[in-house]
Amino acid sequence: MSLSLPATLPASLQRLVDHHLTQWQLAVRQAGLESSLPQLGDAFMAELQQVLVGSDFVAEQLRRDPHMAWRLVEDQRLWRSLAPGEMAELLAEALSSATTEDELARLLRRFRQQYQVRIIWRDLLRHASTMETTQDLSDMADVCLEQGYRWLYRHMTDSMGTPCNHAGEEQHLVVLGMGKLGAHELNLSSDIDLIFAYPSSGETQGGRRSLSNQEFFTRVGQRLIKLLDEVTVDGFVFRVDMRLRPYGDSGALVFSFNALEQYYQSQGRDWERYAMIKARVVAGDQRAGAELLSMLKPFVYRRYLDFAAIEALRNLKQMIRREVQRKGLEDNVKLGAGGIREVEFIGQAFQLIHGGRDRSLQQRPILPVLDVLATNVYLPDAAVDELKGAYLFLRDTEHALQAIDDRQTQMLPTDALAQARVAWVMGFESWDEYRAQLDLQRSKVARHFAGVIADPDEDEDQPQLDYEEWMLLWADLHEAEQAQQQLAEGGFQDPGRAWDLLRNLMGSARVRAMQRMSRERLDIFMPRLLGMACEQENPDLALERVMPLVEAVARRSAYLVLLTENPGALHELLVLCSASPLIAEQIARYPVVLDELLNSGRLYRPPEIAELVDELRQELVRMPEDDLEQQMEVLRYFKRAHGLRVVASEIAGSLPLMKVSDYLTWIAEAILQQVLELAWSDMVRRHGVPRRHDGSPCELDFVIVGYGKVGGIELAHSSDLDLVFIHDGDTDAETDGPRPLDGGRFYTRLGQRIIHILTAQTTSGALYDVDMRLRPSGDAGLLVTSLDAFARYQHEQAWTWEHQALVRARPLAGCPRLGEKFIRLRADVLGREREEEKLRQDVLSMRQKMRDNLATQATHGGFDSAAFTAETLFDLKQDAGGIVDIEFMVQYAVLAWSCRYPELLRFTDNIRILDGLRDAGLIVGEDVQRLQEAYKAYRAAAHRLALQKQPGKTPGDQFHDYRHDIIRLWRQWLPDAAGA
Repeated sequence: MSLSLPATLPASLQRLVDHHLTQWQLAVRQAGLESSLPQLGDAFMAELQQVLVGSDFVAEQLRRDPHMAWRLVEDQRLWRSLAPGEMAELLAEALSSATTEDELARLLRRFRQQYQVRIIWRDLLRHASTMETTQDLSDMADVCLEQGYRWLYRHMTDSMGTPCNHAGEEQHLVVLGMGKLGAHELNLSSDIDLIFAYPSSGETQGGRRSLSNQEFFTRVGQRLIKLLDEVTVDGFVFRVDMRLRPYGDSGALVFSFNALEQYYQSQGRDWERYAMIKARVVAGDQRAGAELLSMLKPFVYRRYLDFAAIEALRNLKQMIRREVQRKGLEDNVKLGAGGIREVEFIGQAFQLIHGGRDRSLQQRPILPVLDVLATNVYLPDAAVDELKGAYLFLRDTEHALQAIDDRQTQMLPTDALAQARVAWVMGFESWDEYRAQLDLQRSKVARHFAGVIADPDEDEDQPQLDYEEWMLLWADLHEAEQAQQQLAEGGFQDPGRAWDLLRNLMGSARVRAMQRMSRERLDIFMPRLLGMACEQENPDLALERVMPLVEAVARRSAYLVLLTENPGALHELLVLCSASPLIAEQIARYPVVLDELLNSGRLYRPPEIAELVDELRQELVRMPEDDLEQQMEVLRYFKRAHGLRVVASEIAGSLPLMKVSDYLTWIAEAILQQVLELAWSDMVRRHGVPRRHDGSPCELDFVIVGYGKVGGIELAHSSDLDLVFIHDGDTDAETDGPRPLDGGRFYTRLGQRIIHILTAQTTSGALYDVDMRLRPSGDAGLLVTSLDAFARYQHEQAWTWEHQALVRARPLAGCPRLGEKFIRLRADVLGREREEEKLRQDVLSMRQKMRDNLATQATHGGFDSAAFTAETLFDLKQDAGGIVDIEFMVQYAVLAWSCRYPELLRFTDNIRILDGLRDAGLIVGEDVQRLQEAYKAYRAAAHRLALQKQPGKTPGDQFHDYRHDIIRLWRQWLPDAAGA
């Protein structure tokens, strides 16, 4: 693709240039400026001939106003970009002499003509990039609107009074620029699409008579439109189009903010959402305008993935195609196939569907949106590169067409002279060469356009399913006997049960209460669900487990659209729900996680810890820092989404047990760090920063310590968190904020805040159940403990079982410096020398209490011979030879021997502690291997049972070898009466 002008000029174009030059030179002589021509310089004269090839408008303006050429070269404005704000300064200077509205109109038009010539000049010669041209045009519109409005407002308030709200505060108009103006993408002859609004009702004050704000701003709007749009002998400034306002031409000219919000929320149509993507405050009260856009954002960008927009977008797409065919727009570079509109449609389709969750899509210009589509992998890089290249080529073509006569056109010319002009301006030697390149670019756009929101039933690459028979069944056109026969033929083992499920759904209160559109979506979805369920290994199970979800989302039918539009997501849903009732229940309770099923590659590849931390931080950064409700929703979605990815990988067999626990623990750690930072920021904002003992300000000086499964990096899918909070501040010194607290109360409230964020039941549920009973003195102790107090308690008051728990304790989040102090303290407490007989008795006593209360009583805690038969149950955790026996042996070994082998204190998880015991020669390798294998086998079985929503118990005839080995080792290390 060429971007430079050809070296030679065809004869036909040379004759055109000579004609324009002759006319201009005549006008220069008549104006007495001929002697001043050298002041224009050689560069101007050389470039003038090239510009005249592409623009009769420039030729006409220079002829009508010969002095314009000298104004254009002033301050090198033809050859440099304008600085920010310079356009506004130039217009203010040009309008400074206006005393009447007629003078204002005339000066605006003259300004527009001169700077339109400048913009065309720089565009045709490629002094400005395509997007600088559109930015300059949009800036010109902005400053003309702003300064025109301000002038009218001042003069109208002098006679009519100042519009005020009911509190007496001055009100201003807010002018929203839509479409290309809103996106800073005006072309050389664009209309400007506007919507007028004002903040609130009220009336004018200080005028001869009072007017309502509605009436005052209507008059301002009418005069502003006339000021810009009316064609006079001096031309026009911009054509104004107000049809995008509510109710179009039949609606009021201006609306209050509340009226706009009510209209869009109750009556706004999908095409209005599409249009509002590009809305921008272009004139008037910028601060109030920002509030208005914030009010309207929920209408434009849905909170979750908005697949309900697909049907409307698909209809719009079909309308575009039919319009092209019906109106013969093949030669229209904007509206024709593969034209500018189709590139914009691609970007805005993704914005409407994904923009509510992906805030990087919430921007107006199309090129940055396309970049996001590549960066966030909505489209391949190659596709985006093709779309961007084609878009720039098409916009350059559009400018070349419009520059000729300053006329609003996107139609390719049919006469030879105009074709030669456009080809030359676009950098081609001939029209045929240019047209070949244009057709190539448009074919790329058309190909990508065809692939956006394509109907899955029309995708030739996808195998087609015959839904017709299931559509008849769902429409209740069959008798029960026929329906059950059809279900049996489809692979259902219990067709009666399947039919009952369908009938119950049909008759449920939620389905009966569905609105027309939602019911239509259900009717489209259900045959697809039945057809795909038949492809599962167990159709009965798949249908039974998915039906609660279908009923749960019946009144939020966008989820049905999501699954209808994405057969792959529906397939993943059926697979996961078939594999685990726990997952089926979770998705039914929190259907927002269905979004995660859209990308199977991402679904089965949980991220590493650094990616998790970064992703959560990035999501929270996009939330208002004072909006805890939104922050809590982000945290909950993050946990559920990544939990789903972990379980999907576990079910698929791509993630072994140890990695499952690693990921679940990493998710918890990432969440805890962000929860702590949110709680700390909120507390500091309210109360200021606490102090250390030396008087210096604390830098968090707080750590969340994990015990139990989270401390041992062994979290399961429904595990709670055993936590202890420790700080290192001065409990007596006050914070330095507006509402000071002593350090003790500050850190206690910080702990309470953390627990609230973790455990509060929102619409998305709680993050985690939290158990704080392992803190010093348990429930009777302080919620947050100072490091010194924690140390004293561990050294002087803690029971042996508390030191056993400390074996699995580690810092999860908070101050790294304090975390290191805790690790040293833990090593000091655990590594002290103990009297082994007393330690053995303490451990045995605690284990016996657990057996008495938690183990299987019918088999005396798993010791009876009946415990090894299929008729009884083996408690994986509590019975003899189970998980707790292994954990107690490991904890005993650490407490007994770490005084001589401090390397045993390095890790908190049982597997690596066992490695340490083997490496230290304290346990033979064969026994370590058996303990590790048994521990992993038990935990894997417990995970599988949890996914099936079953207790952690297996038939007693399982795991015989492991159980006997562990009981043998227990009796060697910790002989007790129960096991004798």
